[in-house]
Amino acid sequence: LSFDRVEESSNLAGACLLAVLGANDGILSVSSIAVGVASASTSEAPVVIAALAGLVAGALSMAAGEYVSVSSQSDIEQADLAREKKELEEMPEVEERELAKIYVSRGLTEETATEVARQLHEHDALEAHARDELGINEITTAQPLQAAGASALSFLIGGLFPFGLIFLFPLDQLYWVEYVFSISFLALLGGISARIGGSNAWKAVVRITIWGTITMGLSALVGSWVQIGL
Repeated sequence: LSFDRVEESSNLAGACLLAVLGANDGILSVSSIAVGVASASTSEAPVVIAALAGLVAGALSMAAGEYVSVSSQSDIEQADLAREKKELEEMPEVEERELAKIYVSRGLTEETATEVARQLHEHDALEAHARDELGINEITTAQPLQAAGASALSFLIGGLFPFGLIFLFPLDQLYWVEYVFSISFLALLGGISARIGGSNAWKAVVRITIWGTITMGLSALVGSWVQIGL
């Protein structure tokens, strides 16, 4: 029971980390688009249209990519379970010994491991092998729609912030406003994700600040070149 709680807690932390990373993507993508287009435009309308398009396209892209990725993982899991089920039907004794070896490798004596494997085979052999041999359980089972929705939502939440700034500040101030506010929130979320992952928060903050600055700076530079060319 405690192992299940630890695993559930670990998966919750992983989900939170992915949500933070998705929000970071939204902030950086939309703010970079806004800065780039603002650098090449003399009116607010193109900035709004481009940022909105980036917000929607980014969220849909995140959802589609996550759905395809997790669906592939789900297909692999189902194939593994089908193969394991067939092996249990054809050679249950061999599979029981294989399960016992797993428990021995985790620290149980051979006698205890053999007894545990026997009892689990009598209860639900496929569930035991799915969990302990394949690493599949109801907590870790791939859920494509849920993953796609979570990715899209986290991107939207992050992207709405720099998108909203377009309406609050004049165009000639938008470059610096987008940069300062976006970098501040990227740093904050970078620190949070580092804490969740158990790594150094300051390194994460410095890293996201540097790369966020480079990304928005290059976007502004490209926008300026386009404006000069026009």
